[in-house]
Amino acid sequence: MAHPKRKISNTRRDKRRTHHKAEVKQLSVCSNCGATHQRHRVCPECGHYRGQDALHKAETL
Repeated sequence: MAHPKRKISNTRRDKRRTHHKAEVKQLSVCSNCGATHQRHRVCPECGHYRGQDALHKAETL
């Protein structure tokens, strides 16, 4: 197995890891009902996506 010739410094290691972090989910407002949902996903409240009915939800009375 290969072994590194020199120790990687803490600074170099940390510079490599700067992009490994949690990101905030992007939220969007539904154009049909006004609820917030994740971008590029079907609205969980009304089932619409990009102005079209993606999920037909049964009406509850």
